[in-house]
Amino acid sequence: MPPRLDSNQPGRSNMSEVAPGGADAEAPASPDAALAGLRAEIDRLDEALHDLLMARAEVVARVAAEGGKGRVALRPGREAAILRHLLARHRGGLPAQCVVRVWRELLAGTTAMQTPTTIAAAEPEPGVGTVALAREHFGALTPLRAHRSAAQAIGDLAAGRVAAVVLPLPAEGEPAPWWPGLMHRTEPRLYVVARLPFWAPRPEGAPRAQALVLATVPPDPSGEDRTLLGLEFAPTLSRTRVAELVAAAGFAEIRTLFWRAPGGDVALAMLDVAGFVREDDARLAALAAALAGPRGGVPRPPVVLGAYATPVPAPAATGQGENP
Repeated sequence: MPPRLDSNQPGRSNMSEVAPGGADAEAPASPDAALAGLRAEIDRLDEALHDLLMARAEVVARVAAEGGKGRVALRPGREAAILRHLLARHRGGLPAQCVVRVWRELLAGTTAMQTPTTIAAAEPEPGVGTVALAREHFGALTPLRAHRSAAQAIGDLAAGRVAAVVLPLPAEGEPAPWWPGLMHRTEPRLYVVARLPFWAPRPEGAPRAQALVLATVPPDPSGEDRTLLGLEFAPTLSRTRVAELVAAAGFAEIRTLFWRAPGGDVALAMLDVAGFVREDDARLAALAAALAGPRGGVPRPPVVLGAYATPVPAPAATGQGENP
């Protein structure tokens, strides 16, 4: 009979009890165990993200306590700068539009922390998409009042019932556009503060509308902006001549949207120019003098109607005559 192998005897081992690779080798984890480990890691990251969100909210509360945002907690330029910074550093497989969506909801939530915020949107015809665009930008749960006319929405803003209004982008040849009213500088003063959509790529199913946002606070610069100017001038001046005068005053990348009051003594124009133009900009005085001409007679100098952060990515400029 062959000798019995005993693991207790020196130099002997029980081969059936030793895994290949040595006694210290670990058995590979099962697929279920590996998946459970990954889910646990996701849970840990979720908690870390939540902790950071709560910490961010505490800082926002301190900003509100210090009066850092004033009576209307809207800073579209600051929000645009935040999103541009995040998109510039974004890496990996998470879609960029997800970053935009998450932060738009976060910004809506922290704005609501500082002051009750309701938005109005004008949608002249069902399906135009202005209301959906307002929801996309200001957050799914932000209270929103829908109107059939721009005048109704602007009335809400002027009365203080809403913090901002979303209006369809003006179009050439409209019989009664809303934007000339901004030139009168009546109180409360209304300004264009944003252009929508800020995230310009439009995936399937996203609102296709183009809109401007009005508020009772002046626009704030984002670092990459365009400004809307309102002009009055003699009806005898052609569109080409007005564009030449605007360029000669020092403005660049000019896009124009004209509207002439039927039978009026003056013509009106909205200009969309590059950069963030302030109301004390010397170029405005130069333009006013040029439009007046040797005989003068222009009833109102150029007015800064507002400004907006250039959408991401910036839409290509195709020259004069393009809507702002």
